[in-house]
Amino acid sequence: MDILGVLILLFLGLHALNLRDQRVRIALLGAHLGRYQIEKLMESLMQGYLRALGESDLQRQSTIWSMLETAEATLCEQFNRFALEFSSIDPTQARVSRLALALPYAARWWPGNSFDVRKVLSVHAHAMTQAASNSRQLAPKGKAFTMMAELLLMQHTCHWFCRSKLVASARLLARHKTPYVQVLASVTPETRQAYCALVVC
Repeated sequence: MDILGVLILLFLGLHALNLRDQRVRIALLGAHLGRYQIEKLMESLMQGYLRALGESDLQRQSTIWSMLETAEATLCEQFNRFALEFSSIDPTQARVSRLALALPYAARWWPGNSFDVRKVLSVHAHAMTQAASNSRQLAPKGKAFTMMAELLLMQHTCHWFCRSKLVASARLLARHKTPYVQVLASVTPETRQAYCALVVC
């Protein structure tokens, strides 16, 4: 067998192992997320923020901001419960490779270059709660931008856990037209510091 054939077989083998590893991660995260309406609430909030930001009538805008507070509180409550529940999974299942590209079981054979997703989800839970309670006393527009950044970074973490950092960043750019570095720059300094300490930015 020539070298090209060996390389093709090696690539196909790695790809198959990658798919198996990713399916397990997706199923694990999905089983826990399936108990909540986090994705639906997140989508509703993002649309609500955009509607409020595009509203020229100040009274209608104020009404929208008020309505969004209920959705924010519900989302934070559900995400905190999810993060707490997910924190009980096996530590070996919680490791995520810091490599940009997905390699099968990389977090297991190179644990020093991985992070614990349970800790990162806890950071997101705290950050979202702080943003929703507007602890920084921002105007509604500033609060909305901060909350959107926190939500997008959380979504990036979930995609990174399931696939890879490269895929997560590509999805963020494709779905929200926002680069990962911009999202990271838009969250609060406290979130960025805690997040980067874990994932090593």
